[in-house]
Amino acid sequence: MQEQATLQTLQETEIISSHIAVALKRKHCFCLWKTPGTDEKFLITSAQVFEETEVTLEGGTKGFVFAPFLPTEPKTVFPADTILHFQNGHLVEGNVVSEVRSFTTTDLYTSTPKNNPTPGYTQLVEQSLAQIESGQLEKIVPSRYSDFSYSPRVNVLQIFNQLCENHPQALVSFVSSPQTGTWIGATPELLVSVANNKFKTVALAGTLPYSPAVNLKNVAWTQKEIEEQALVCRYIINCFKKIRLREYEEHGPRTTVAGNVMHLKTDYEVDMEATNFPQLGSVMLKLLHPTSAVCGMPLAPALDFLQTMEGYDREFYSGYLGPININSTSTVFVNLRCAQLFADRVRIYAGAGVTQDSDAAEEFRETEVKMENLKKLFTV
Repeated sequence: MQEQATLQTLQETEIISSHIAVALKRKHCFCLWKTPGTDEKFLITSAQVFEETEVTLEGGTKGFVFAPFLPTEPKTVFPADTILHFQNGHLVEGNVVSEVRSFTTTDLYTSTPKNNPTPGYTQLVEQSLAQIESGQLEKIVPSRYSDFSYSPRVNVLQIFNQLCENHPQALVSFVSSPQTGTWIGATPELLVSVANNKFKTVALAGTLPYSPAVNLKNVAWTQKEIEEQALVCRYIINCFKKIRLREYEEHGPRTTVAGNVMHLKTDYEVDMEATNFPQLGSVMLKLLHPTSAVCGMPLAPALDFLQTMEGYDREFYSGYLGPININSTSTVFVNLRCAQLFADRVRIYAGAGVTQDSDAAEEFRETEVKMENLKKLFTV
């Protein structure tokens, strides 16, 4: 059985590699992703991508959205000019190209990295704490990046497959276009899902290291982590209040695993038909992003602080991404646990939520743990 599964994966990988190679040769763009909690993979190619000011999740363009952190910047939409759909390693939709081809990192769309001088992360956390202690903010999510050299011979598709194996409940993605550059990652955080007239979102925050020996029912969360996650819950409920939505289901918080870390998670669901709100997904997407899990509370002053003090452009890190209007379903995730590929290096991003109970050294360690999985895959 294992031999058969390996053979299927090999055939699947060869088909995907060939399609990506052909797309790149034609100067086209592509998005490859794995659906969370399944063995389903999709690959779409686009002759050109579009930049939109708003994204429609209920009946708009069929494709994949890739949006930056800053909400005022345009969102990149990859239309599904061609689509391949795999289930359990088998191609169930789409046509196979006539010959097996491959591609290398030099074929991908890469830009020149911006090397802005950034403050030390512990210093940034201390500045965040000062803002919180002064009463200006309740929570801030400062981030940082770390650059690593990698071999041009590295097999990015192999890294994608490894991420799928390591993060079965994540949206695993591999995206490349001239407008966005090349990104790969495995994010655990759902932002908005619209399917079968149901709207879903989650509050995901608080981080502890995970090992298989841990009993999830007995995890001892600190007050800091509980408060951090509660603030995200409050942020979502406040967004519901802005549109006078009172009919929603709330489940949690509970402990959930994302690779080598654990988080606290609360699920929210709304019946769009019962509430007579057919555009709820698109409306909530605008209200939610950027959430307090990646920016802070209150939103406006937290965003101002980060733009002034972080010292670098997050670009698409902590933006959002995901398939939209495919099989009448849109599933958009926050772009976390991700890496950006340049010609000579890979840039890995991570952040940590800072509240009044935070410790600067602990927050730095949290970002190190979050970067660990991707770093291992690129630097072996």
